[in-house]
Amino acid sequence: MDQQHIKVGAGCVIIQNGKTLLAKRKGSFAAGHWGSLGGHVEFGETPIDAVKREGMEELGVELGNFQFAACADIQKFGKQYIDISFTAEIISGEPRICEIDKIEEIGWFDLNNLPEPLFDPVRTVLDAMAAGQRYFEIKE
Repeated sequence: MDQQHIKVGAGCVIIQNGKTLLAKRKGSFAAGHWGSLGGHVEFGETPIDAVKREGMEELGVELGNFQFAACADIQKFGKQYIDISFTAEIISGEPRICEIDKIEEIGWFDLNNLPEPLFDPVRTVLDAMAAGQRYFEIKE
């Protein structure tokens, strides 16, 4: 476990017409897992600002209509993150892979037929929506 720093991450799950947009991660934390968009919150940035920035950097989309979904303490893969997750909608742009070193592929998936392995923050958002729980602890 990285004992030096707890990092803050922010992300969002985009859901439209019963489907969610997922990206297969590569070369980073949880490589090979299917996740939504997101990343580190930079100094001076709000979590929503971070998600807006990541939406443009990762997928070339502008996001809006944010709703808080969940907060999780994630201690896996030798790291610890406090992850703040939202749901959001695409306001403009067509999703495409903009960071080829971080994303292997993207696709829309039916909420009842999601790919595995699923990145923990996506699962926490979906669980939060289903059960109303808003805080999670995830450990190896």
